[in-house]
Amino acid sequence: MRFMIIRKGDAETEAGAPPSRELAEAMMAHHEEMGRHLRILGGDGLKPTSAGAKVKFRKGKPFVTDGPFTETKEIVAGYTLVEADSLEAVLVWVRRWPALDANGEVELEVRPLYEIEDFGDAFSPELKADAERIMAKG
Repeated sequence: MRFMIIRKGDAETEAGAPPSRELAEAMMAHHEEMGRHLRILGGDGLKPTSAGAKVKFRKGKPFVTDGPFTETKEIVAGYTLVEADSLEAVLVWVRRWPALDANGEVELEVRPLYEIEDFGDAFSPELKADAERIMAKG
């Protein structure tokens, strides 16, 4: 199963402050060790919302709002994609997240990703093949 570990944003990430060398080293050590037990598929940090935009649709019409966004509880600062046998296997490693991150006040969320098979008959064999072809281009 694939899971996304979502690192929530905070005032520090929204300020665009780079991590300290100590935090960067701690995160790399954590992910290296985690990678010995789970398959890491990818991940990245996100720039502050001031560098982005939000698109909301109302009655099918897009409305674009430039950042920054004020609701920091909804902001994503980064993510890691992993493959594991279970949510509990991922939580073992998330519980070991470096305490240096956000001075020990970090919020993480772990969510399973849908697989094409989860959609049952909504994906015909043709749609499944199309989805696999599109994803393979990435």
